[in-house]
Amino acid sequence: MSNPVHIVLDGTAMVAAGRGNILASRLIHRSHAEPGWFLYATACALVEADRARSGTAEHIAALDGITFLDLDLPAALALTQETTWGAAHTLHAAQPSPDRPDGALIATTTPETWKSHPVRTLDLNP
Repeated sequence: MSNPVHIVLDGTAMVAAGRGNILASRLIHRSHAEPGWFLYATACALVEADRARSGTAEHIAALDGITFLDLDLPAALALTQETTWGAAHTLHAAQPSPDRPDGALIATTTPETWKSHPVRTLDLNP
């Protein structure tokens, strides 16, 4: 078995999925159908995505294969480090942890947003 793949959707990726982005759709399918593929959505990024495009939260919440990450105390403390809650929660979720020893990729349509951070990104632009 190959190494597991962990991917966190940022708010732009969630909006893209709601608009039918083919690359986002493939990630969602893989996380549902293939062992070793894990897709995450943070609560704060989900709220920001729904504010950007109404209905996105309900759409993403209805999909199989996505694990939703709550705003726990460590994530809440991380919010003080970024300008938006969605970015802070996503960045926190992408960091190495016991469940994700190598961290996670951040799926995004705005990879430039993450350039100043020590994270790996997956550009969902066609």
